[in-house]
Amino acid sequence: MIKNIFLFALVFFSLFTVSFFLHQYYLENNDMLLPFSLKKIYLFHFSFSLLICTNFLLLSTVDKIFEQLGFIYLATIAFKLILFCIIFYNPIFTEENLSFTSRLSLFVPMIIFLLTEAIFVAKILKKRM
Repeated sequence: MIKNIFLFALVFFSLFTVSFFLHQYYLENNDMLLPFSLKKIYLFHFSFSLLICTNFLLLSTVDKIFEQLGFIYLATIAFKLILFCIIFYNPIFTEENLSFTSRLSLFVPMIIFLLTEAIFVAKILKKRM
């Protein structure tokens, strides 16, 4: 279990590092400015995805909860989106004309981490079945 938690941390940290710096490099090369901190967006997704995967690994050992983990995962995704909207309310909702680049810069980290998180949760659920 410790090995899996370390693997989650390593994968998510690597994903954070590579995708953030590539994203930042692309924006700087094309002289694009964002009305929000890209690093904070990536840090939010990194920490929340790591937390979800670690908790699911721990919860998968509890027999009474295991059968409900799929529903719990759906609820955590909804919670993650709501929390994201609350934390980043100003750049998302108060910005008058959010450019396409800014919208895409909000969407890309979410998709990257959500796909990776879903793969890990699916592996956790398959292992027990």
